[in-house]
Amino acid sequence: MAVEPGQGASVELRVSVDDTAKALGSGDVEVLATPRLVALAEEATVAATQGYLRDQETSVCVRVQIDHVTPIAVGRKVWAEAQVESVHGRRIVFTVSVTDTRGLVAAGRVTRVVVDRSRFLEKAQ
Repeated sequence: MAVEPGQGASVELRVSVDDTAKALGSGDVEVLATPRLVALAEEATVAATQGYLRDQETSVCVRVQIDHVTPIAVGRKVWAEAQVESVHGRRIVFTVSVTDTRGLVAAGRVTRVVVDRSRFLEKAQ
């Protein structure tokens, strides 16, 4: 595994009705849902390790710590950034943030563990 502290990636999302708390069942308002925001942050962590893991490896999320501080309306664009904070064996800790043109939307940490893809899928059976 060649994942190193400091490497990172970002992804973007234009919020649609399908991304809202109302659509995902996490609330009754049409703003960016926290579960969708978490998925976007995870997407950025996956992008940050893309090309750095062996073919038979993947990473799985084991911990998410997020403070969601700003509501985002349908139609607005947000960016999620992930940066490798530390690597401890197979465990990778990322700092993550989600922003829009007005500033911070969410921030926190995501921890992923590198696993053998085949063995992991066998355990899921």
